Amino acid sequence: MLGQQRLTQRKVPRGASDEMALSEGIIALARQYGRYGYRWVTALLRDAGWTVNRKQVGGSGGGRATKACTSSTR
Repeated sequence: MLGQQRLTQRKVPRGASDEMALSEGIIALARQYGRYGYRWVTALLRDAGWTVNRKQVGGSGGGRATKACTSSTR
């Protein structure tokens, strides 16, 4: 390991191969359960076997769970 840069010893980033499936699952749960919110949708996804955190479901960048279930019947 002598003579190598520290940069070569870093972990290889995992690709987001199932990002589309996760997005579809989030939107489907949000449509099915209405206005549950990102925390409840996160819990439902974890119960279904997904490894997901709250930021992926409804964090500042995503917001997919709350945007998918907005109602226009006001």
